[in-house]
Amino acid sequence: MRIRTRLTLWFSGILFVALVAMGVFSYFELVAEPREKLARGQAGVKEELQENETEELLGIFAWCAVPALVLSIGGGWWMMQKALAPVNALTQAAQRLNEHTLGQPLPSSGNGDELDQLTQVFNAMSQRLEQSFQRVREFTLHASHELKTPLTVMRGELETALQETGLSPAQRVGMESELDEIQRLTTIVDGLSLLTKADAGLVKLEFRPVQLDELVQEIFADCKLLAQAKSVQVELEQCEGAVVQGDSHRLRQLLLNLADNAVKYNESEGSIRMALRREGDAAVFTMSNTGPGIASSALNRVFDRFFRGDPSHNSHVEGCGLGLSIAQWIVSVHNGTIKIESEPGKLTTVTVRLPLRS
Repeated sequence: MRIRTRLTLWFSGILFVALVAMGVFSYFELVAEPREKLARGQAGVKEELQENETEELLGIFAWCAVPALVLSIGGGWWMMQKALAPVNALTQAAQRLNEHTLGQPLPSSGNGDELDQLTQVFNAMSQRLEQSFQRVREFTLHASHELKTPLTVMRGELETALQETGLSPAQRVGMESELDEIQRLTTIVDGLSLLTKADAGLVKLEFRPVQLDELVQEIFADCKLLAQAKSVQVELEQCEGAVVQGDSHRLRQLLLNLADNAVKYNESEGSIRMALRREGDAAVFTMSNTGPGIASSALNRVFDRFFRGDPSHNSHVEGCGLGLSIAQWIVSVHNGTIKIESEPGKLTTVTVRLPLRS
């Protein structure tokens, strides 16, 4: 049954009930009660009815029109609530859709109306999108897998060639540059492979108690080594003991990615400050670095894959734009949150919150 047909029937029913109620009240006021008074032999009932015509009309309005009006308003409100309930349910279900829940069909009322038809269209579209996402994931996974072998072969051949003594300085510089590009391609392929497997749920994690403060101490030492080339000062301001339930390898990868970004997107003789503290039932890690910072218009895209911010500032910085995407995935699988705040030209701060092990 179509929506307009159902609404018409509901409203007709409400009006019918209202009219019946008005008729019943009118009959009681105009017929039943006067007859009862006449039957009892009360004197002057007819004259009294004529003299009190205005009062009778007011009584009819009070006892008939007002209840009918209230019934119509209440019935109309109920009818609209009833009619819009499937729309609200469909809207809420559609809002929950994302790349991970495309396979879940939207609820159908089973009435066979326009909303059910729209739900069927949404579900068909969702299935097509899921298939498209799946094809993209499969292509990326297969392509990254196939690229690993030739890149490994090329890297091995160049490293072997560099060991020869008859190379001229120009040849050696050229080969070292090619080796750097191969390493960059390998990093991109590895990052794409990891994210694609993560999207497909193929990454196996070993969750166990992890002493997060020890990982922070290790990353602090690594960051100081990375920062030496740019004379960046690294400081660990606070490091409270904190144990989280997680995969130590991935958590270390998370912290190392953040440290690497803090060094790469820093200025010469800049600074990096780290801190780990406990806040309630969460471990909060912050890392701040000086540098050009991130424009406010780009902050909502920093976790997008291959996004690298302002090319004019970042063209000289090595990277592929996958580090923060990987960091966000690692934080999400540990039920945590990651946030980046930046004042262009001053300070950029990354805040990671992870639940403490209970």
